[in-house]
Amino acid sequence: MKKNNIEGWLFVSPLLIWISLIIIIPIYIAFELSFFNVKIIGTSGKFIGIDNYFKLIKSTKFINASINSFYWIIGNAICQTFFAFTIALTINYRFPGKKIMANWIILSFIIPTVVVVVIWKLMLSSSSGIVNSLLINLGILDNATGFFSTPNKAFVSLVLINSWRWSPFLALIILSGLNSINREIYDASKVDGANFIQQFIHITIPNLKNVLFVLGLVGTLLSFNIFDIIWLITKGGPSNATTTLPLLIYETAFTKFRISQAATLSIITSFLLLIFSLFFIKFMAPKEND
Repeated sequence: MKKNNIEGWLFVSPLLIWISLIIIIPIYIAFELSFFNVKIIGTSGKFIGIDNYFKLIKSTKFINASINSFYWIIGNAICQTFFAFTIALTINYRFPGKKIMANWIILSFIIPTVVVVVIWKLMLSSSSGIVNSLLINLGILDNATGFFSTPNKAFVSLVLINSWRWSPFLALIILSGLNSINREIYDASKVDGANFIQQFIHITIPNLKNVLFVLGLVGTLLSFNIFDIIWLITKGGPSNATTTLPLLIYETAFTKFRISQAATLSIITSFLLLIFSLFFIKFMAPKEND
């Protein structure tokens, strides 16, 4: 082995050890627990093989949580992409107060999640919320509505709240990609008569393919693992309409005290995310000749 290779391994070895401690070992422990019927952490259980896997795959709660997770990812992907591009394209133009606007927009990402939840629950309150008052004054609603009272309303409200929180972060990444595009290309396209939409389709999107690929992969994984906002606002309700797989894992482990089933859910979820990541990289990664 060459000296440079040895030095390289020495430099990355602390990171590899750290990854092993915080990722590989917990996954191994969860995988081992999935073959037992342990209910409370620290207690012993009986070896039952792959029974947990068969039970969970057939479970209605698991199927519903999987469907909710799928809709959650799609909803957030659409909303966050739209909001992030709107913010990034707006800030990308030169206008007075551009830097101030960029600093204020990122505040939603800096604010702690608990504060975000409190603010939105007050704003969306059916009794004194500013959103209901505004919609009534504009004539859109006749009476105040409960944004978390029905499954569909609760789900859509959570998607919008989560998108509001994460869109500025994605917008900054898109903005960095926009700043790397040579503005002379836009100027030349204007001379040729290209409008904003044509510029966006034929210049902006192709030049952001690497950024969009990373956002698509990382953003999907981050959205899937969102737990705090959903739990703090609806706790998975009403009628389990907002229960995603991360919430189901938490509920199984710490509410129903079935740690082995929660471990099994974690392994299945990790496997699904791994498969998604591999397929996404295989088919969506930008090609060198593009």
